Amino acid sequence: MATPLITAEGLGVKFVRNRRRQLRIREMFIHRGGRQPNPGEFWPLRDVNFAINPGDAVGVIGKNGTGKSTLLRLIAGVLIPDEGKIHVSGKVAPLLELSAGFSNDLTGRENVHLVGSLHGLSNAFLKAHFDEIVDFAGEQVSKAIDTPVRHYSSGMKVRLGFSVIARLSHPILLVDEVMAVGDAEFRKKCYATIEKLLAEGRTLVLVSHNESDLTRFCNRGLYFDEGKLITDGTVREALDAYNAVVPT
Repeated sequence: MATPLITAEGLGVKFVRNRRRQLRIREMFIHRGGRQPNPGEFWPLRDVNFAINPGDAVGVIGKNGTGKSTLLRLIAGVLIPDEGKIHVSGKVAPLLELSAGFSNDLTGRENVHLVGSLHGLSNAFLKAHFDEIVDFAGEQVSKAIDTPVRHYSSGMKVRLGFSVIARLSHPILLVDEVMAVGDAEFRKKCYATIEKLLAEGRTLVLVSHNESDLTRFCNRGLYFDEGKLITDGTVREALDAYNAVVPT
């Protein structure tokens, strides 16, 4: 039996409305655990348990605000759980929040090298594949490659970010609504790239509201509602559970 690549056990994360979550770290030292619960606290995810095996393609399904993107950030290590634990065995190639970790003050060219190097791509590799990366991102990005990315549209950031992340050899790919941004030509490139990566045996965790994309790529679905994992089954079972409670 395969050893899971991603395991969540009693996983929970807590946010505070209208405050930066990082402030809680300071408060732990100031109040030494004696602070009363803040009425503004809420749990986007709580008591979540699942295991994802190598080669799984998992669609994360639910309404806005039900913890889907938060789950990807926990898997990527961007967030630390407040309860339980999440174990990830293997490197993660994350394309989250439309920007892939770009610095707005750097140019597209500089961000390709920054993000690529942060994920372990060598300078020699990035130089050798730079034109290929930019060509994949499209003509609009190519023309603006030496412009700071703060001037890029969300779609341009997604194009360039996907182009870099898709070059990683990491076994786990996290994708958050990437294919919702961009034209038909870009989506076609995304589809072909994801299909190629899945054929290589990569593991995919995909957040999408597009039922066609979910059924196209995913063999499994996790349906969340109000921070709870409601359904863990085939992607069809998860979609049926979601559609049963979404107003028509």
